[in-house]
Amino acid sequence: MKRFAGKTLVVTGSGRAKGLGQAILQRFADEGANCVVSDVAIGDEARAVAADLRTRGVRVETIACDVSAASACQALIDGTVAAFGSVDIFVNNAGIGFMMKPLLDVVPADWDRVIAVNLSGAFYSTQAAARAMITGGRGGRIINIASQAAKTGFPHLPAYVSSKHGMIGLTRAAAVELGAHGITVNAVCPNHVTTGLGAEQNAYFSKLLGFATVEAYLANMAAKNPLGRPGLATDTASACAWLASDDAAYVTGEALNVSGGEEMH
Repeated sequence: MKRFAGKTLVVTGSGRAKGLGQAILQRFADEGANCVVSDVAIGDEARAVAADLRTRGVRVETIACDVSAASACQALIDGTVAAFGSVDIFVNNAGIGFMMKPLLDVVPADWDRVIAVNLSGAFYSTQAAARAMITGGRGGRIINIASQAAKTGFPHLPAYVSSKHGMIGLTRAAAVELGAHGITVNAVCPNHVTTGLGAEQNAYFSKLLGFATVEAYLANMAAKNPLGRPGLATDTASACAWLASDDAAYVTGEALNVSGGEEMH
């Protein structure tokens, strides 16, 4: 199925191998979408992500973007429109989740950086993408990669949890205003996924919670999940593909759990 042939997808924070961003791009490329790989810098790893997508037979561009700067987010959209003529699907995936400290040890610079990337970055990008979609006149899809931490608190991640809760609010507010333009805005809330970022969290929390090894920590995580395993990047990618499809045309303002039943509200 080439459901997204002729459409253009942009995914922020997608320049890392085996990350959520790459998995989302791969899923959409397999369904025919033009793809924009974007990250704070375009290095060898991002170029390799782009090269993989080209083997899937789609057009690909790489555009650097520090999402914490509104001007950079606008430049990302301008570059996409210049390359492909439109922005049809925009995924706010860029995020910081590696600043793990007890609440009382978090300094203002840590807090500010996480909020700037995770929440302000999603806001700036949503503004820029929505403007282009409105100008294009054919609607669009904006998908925010939130987290289980958008609905449940976790220790040693106060800024991350706060930013992801805020992303749900942004999703709902944007959905209310942009619906009149045929733009849906939804969030995906995955549980823990062992990407590069997830591996750092595994190491930190296995030690914090007293597990002898990371493997023991992951086994415990799987045992607590109704479906018996942690999340995969492809699980999140599949949810994004559904939200971007015509099947989800009447779905907006939602925060979709993709957690194997671990999160149910």
